[in-house]
Amino acid sequence: MVAWLRALAALTSQTATPGGDGATGTATAGGTPSGPGWVPPGVRTFVNGLPTPVIQLFQVVVIIVLAYAVSQLLIQLLGRRIARRFRRPSLTRTALRGIRLVVFIFATLTIMGIYDYSLSDLTLSVAVFSAVVGVILAPIVGSIISGVFLLADQPYEIGDMIELAERDQRGFVEDITLRYTKIFTLDNTFLVIPNGAMRERDVVNYSAEDTRTRQALDVLVTYESDVPRARELLEQAAREVDGVVSGGPQIRVGAARYPAKPTCYIDNFADHGINLRLRYWIEEPYWLLRVRSKIQTAFAEAIADEDVVIAYPHQHHVFDETSGEMQVAVGDRNPDGDAARADPRVPDGESAVDGGTEPDEDELP
Repeated sequence: MVAWLRALAALTSQTATPGGDGATGTATAGGTPSGPGWVPPGVRTFVNGLPTPVIQLFQVVVIIVLAYAVSQLLIQLLGRRIARRFRRPSLTRTALRGIRLVVFIFATLTIMGIYDYSLSDLTLSVAVFSAVVGVILAPIVGSIISGVFLLADQPYEIGDMIELAERDQRGFVEDITLRYTKIFTLDNTFLVIPNGAMRERDVVNYSAEDTRTRQALDVLVTYESDVPRARELLEQAAREVDGVVSGGPQIRVGAARYPAKPTCYIDNFADHGINLRLRYWIEEPYWLLRVRSKIQTAFAEAIADEDVVIAYPHQHHVFDETSGEMQVAVGDRNPDGDAARADPRVPDGESAVDGGTEPDEDELP
């Protein structure tokens, strides 16, 4: 594995020969440093005079550059084949990252050989390794395992629009790795969530199988409104909005079929009015609020000259023969601006509070 690098090291490292001058390096009988014929003598002399750590550092840099070049070359050669094989962007990116990782692992092992290290030098005892995994690497290992399950279960894919239900936040899946999922939100921000946390969340996928999404809009009208006309106007307002499926064959979801055109139903008879529920399908899930707003605006304009009134919370107080009586008196205001308490039973010039006489019981109504 490291034979080609040992040949590289032979160009820069030197050993003394019987005909040499006693200095460290390979020399000829005349004392001239030896090396490949295509290397100028001045360069060979300069390299022979470098200390060993500098030569090793040079070898490490060369190995890293070669590893990067080889990984890029392999990705260019195998990228399209892997993409055609997996047909999923997430698996394709994971495979290409794996190729790059393998190349750099070989480069790391080669660098270890330059410094005379082997894998046995890095071996830890079982107890120490278990402690490191349990304390430090457990979350990372858990995220990687969850990432494997996510790639296998395919709950979402790169480019899908998803919603985090508990956060009421939508966005597009930007990247899926073995450790985390990167989401580009509609607010032009990024969310990086570990895969372990993503598996525990309720994720709504809007574009996995079919980009068409059904939405619902509730409108409350008064009981005195023309309800059939209100339903008709609400359906018409939805059909005229761009992005709403205005008709066509029924849309199949599993074993059920739903009408494609907007349909308005009477949901329930509420306390303050009749609740109408409009159900409609939109072609793309990217402008949910915009489409909803346009439908409500069109409906508000349509009912301006119609016998349809939007209901609002209100109460009616009804008094009948069982409600009892309440006396109300209206008096003139005094010069101070306070309302005088007018009582027909109190003589003029006297106040019911100050000096007024109490009426007899038989005089009460």
